[in-house]
Amino acid sequence: MTPWQITLAYLYVLDSIQHRYGERLVLDIDHLEVRRGETLGIIGPSGSGKSTLLRLLQFIERPSAGRIVFDGQSIEGEPALAVRRRAASVFQHPLLLDRSVRDNITFGRRVRGHRDARTRVSRLIDELGLNDLVDAPARSLSGGEAQRVAVARALACEPDVLLLDEPTANLDPYNVALIEDLIHSQRGRGVTVVLVTHHPFQARRLADRVALLLSGRLVEVAPTPEFLDRSRDPRTRAFLNGEMIY
Repeated sequence: MTPWQITLAYLYVLDSIQHRYGERLVLDIDHLEVRRGETLGIIGPSGSGKSTLLRLLQFIERPSAGRIVFDGQSIEGEPALAVRRRAASVFQHPLLLDRSVRDNITFGRRVRGHRDARTRVSRLIDELGLNDLVDAPARSLSGGEAQRVAVARALACEPDVLLLDEPTANLDPYNVALIEDLIHSQRGRGVTVVLVTHHPFQARRLADRVALLLSGRLVEVAPTPEFLDRSRDPRTRAFLNGEMIY
């Protein structure tokens, strides 16, 4: 594969990444590629570095060492605002504005200076079952409703990459299904998705490939059926079998 083909194939390339908080090394990844338009699932026990990895991919933090290439551009120093705005995040506990549901969903678009896109916003509201809540204050929502608003807000910004940190943790099956259906639909829209999840079954439903992080290190990454059914590393098999690994 030529360098030009590599640029076309991968949205992110991470090389020799290390990240520290003080003296503690929390990430130590030799190499990771995120393919353009794929859904990459990241699994691993708590404290394994999954959320830290998402913060690096969102450019919220800069790695202590190593290089991140985004869309063929090596990110040196503080990335341009236009680059940072190409990624949108949804966290396990969303922070919503003290405004209506509709205002929350459209806020990111307005900040980015996007022109009004009522059709797109209306479609997101419909797909996430929020039609009856658009005028409701965000502070009145249940946890599942708030998470659906957070997902809609992120996608309303038309990002190239959607970074999801346990987006359905502790939600009921109805809310999980609505959010998963919308995540799955991004495959046909060219959006790259990186999904952190504790649940291998969710990774099976949504991910094209799955990676295991353990103590900040990338243990194994493979296409989803191979990873879940024919994993090569014994630590991956142990994690999938519910064994305690550190």
